Amino acid sequence: MGKLGSRVALVTAAVLVTGLERWIPAGRWVLYPFILLTTWVHEMGHGLTAMALGGKFERLEIFADASGVAFTTASPGLSAALVALGGLLAPPLLAALILAFARGPGRAYFCLMALSFGLGASLVFWVRSFVGIVAVPGLALVLALGANVGGGRLRLLAAQFVAVILGLDTVTRMLHYVFIERVQAGATAGGRSDVGAVADNLGGPYWFWGAMVAGVALLLLLWGLRAAFRGGGAPELEGGRLDGETGAELNRAEGAAGRRFRP
Repeated sequence: MGKLGSRVALVTAAVLVTGLERWIPAGRWVLYPFILLTTWVHEMGHGLTAMALGGKFERLEIFADASGVAFTTASPGLSAALVALGGLLAPPLLAALILAFARGPGRAYFCLMALSFGLGASLVFWVRSFVGIVAVPGLALVLALGANVGGGRLRLLAAQFVAVILGLDTVTRMLHYVFIERVQAGATAGGRSDVGAVADNLGGPYWFWGAMVAGVALLLLLWGLRAAFRGGGAPELEGGRLDGETGAELNRAEGAAGRRFRP
């Protein structure tokens, strides 16, 4: 499965997500668990960044309105600002990495299973809200099924579907979020937004940091899309054999090399 397969999977995933969101009456209910996935990625970005900087990641709460809170500790100043940025940039970064990496069934399998494992681990260590406890294991199971049920093309479509969900969340919900100063998460109203926290710790207006985050997020997505459409790299094995077209091209290349260099 070469470049064409990856491109078709990406376009198909984008059309599927758009159709579910805009044209199918119950489509948003189908997408709702995956919107919670984007919230999970955002909050895990906060928590893992805090841990990487020597702070603590105490717990993660996800609410029915798809908002969430990561309870972390970090030193004031640069560390606290980076923790806030870690959540903001986690969805576009993960989307870009999946787009760039999952260009074949083997790589798609790795992406889906890594996400499934991460969801399961977070349930053990950090997820503590009712919605999170219900949604996280269900999402882990869905991703594991996407990785293991069906052929390579289905795995590739599932991985690109997740990437598109994360990318669209970045373009719609997140790019709105980075230009507000206060937010509501669950029953908590009026809390400082992430860009507000960055401004508090580094100085400057919150909208300046929001514009910076938006620019970086869009650049990440453009990089991921460019990598997904360019393809490249060695072809992957599917079921112990090369994709037919790619295999034929390799055979022709090997034959030409043999004729050229044979003594």
